[in-house]
Amino acid sequence: MSQAVDFAKRLMAAASITPARGEVFAVLEAILAPLGFAVHRFVAGEGAPGSDDEPVENLFAVRRGPEGSRHFAFAGHLDVVPPGEGWSTDAFAPEVRGDLLYGRGAVDMKGAVACMAAAVAGIPADAGTLSFVITGDEEGPALHGTRALIDLMRARGDIPDFILVGEPTSVNRLGDMMKIGRRGSVNIWIDVVGSQGHVAYPHLADNPLPRLVAILAELDALHLDDGSAWFQPSNLEITEIDVPNQAHNVIPGRASARLSIRFNDLHTGAGLAERVGRVAAKHGGTARPVISGESFLTPPGAYSAMMAEAIETETGVVPELSTTGGTSDARFLKDLAPVIEFGLVNATMHKTDEAVALDDLETLARIYTRIAHAALGAG
Repeated sequence: MSQAVDFAKRLMAAASITPARGEVFAVLEAILAPLGFAVHRFVAGEGAPGSDDEPVENLFAVRRGPEGSRHFAFAGHLDVVPPGEGWSTDAFAPEVRGDLLYGRGAVDMKGAVACMAAAVAGIPADAGTLSFVITGDEEGPALHGTRALIDLMRARGDIPDFILVGEPTSVNRLGDMMKIGRRGSVNIWIDVVGSQGHVAYPHLADNPLPRLVAILAELDALHLDDGSAWFQPSNLEITEIDVPNQAHNVIPGRASARLSIRFNDLHTGAGLAERVGRVAAKHGGTARPVISGESFLTPPGAYSAMMAEAIETETGVVPELSTTGGTSDARFLKDLAPVIEFGLVNATMHKTDEAVALDDLETLARIYTRIAHAALGAG
């Protein structure tokens, strides 16, 4: 069994549904400490279970190189989504069947974290400073994870020169895509307050639903943009409508909806929130935005070329530079240092019977070794 496969199985066997704490971080610490890393684990958040403020564990591990050497960081997460129903085996009992390793987190993203650990085993300590930036709530609200790690790193003065996030970016085969940016994300809750009453006496009530429908119709008709040089068009989606009314003969007193906007570099979260707020106010409603992250781009250049060369050397594939897909903790890390995402094939992430090819784990570990060597040696 290769080191990458062994590390992956050990991490996957530790159940860590988001927000993750405890055992899975102890497993990673036990892997990194013998490799010369000083491991710092801490818990952030003080809310009740199930709340956005629920405690989450984070880990920062560093192996310092010579004074003045470059600093390269691996970043990722150990939390996973709930397994759901229909697994062929226990989701947290990793099992090799044929050429695949099955279990929750195989590709998103305990497999990649395992490859990172296997990669640094082959890098001498005098090559430069290496670190791991690992959170337990990337799959959740992301309130007390990577942002808390960034605060810690800034306080310690541990600022990397370059960060690689191990999200599963490959599409059809390992190496065919890496992410040099992501669209931004904002969720907006819309509320319209009326006055409850009997449907037979509408003049004694105020029905909020026609106003909510008017708001949503105007928002749904918005054309945000046609995309930009590196980004696909922004899109606004209505994701929830709620009317707390359980009687057929009652005009409700309140109606609400939620939208999600994924936006490119032609917009900001605040600008879009203001635009939605104006539409809501026009029809007598209010809007409450929560901005999850702004769009960002690590422009093609030395870092992307360095990574592409490492990927092509090991796979024979020239990766596409992309900004497609959902969001990730790279939206926070980009404020700390240049960041690019690259990892395993994403076809089974969040699905039942999530699985990773054993060969891909070994190949990814070699790719990560090459990238780390190149990043630490970059002028």
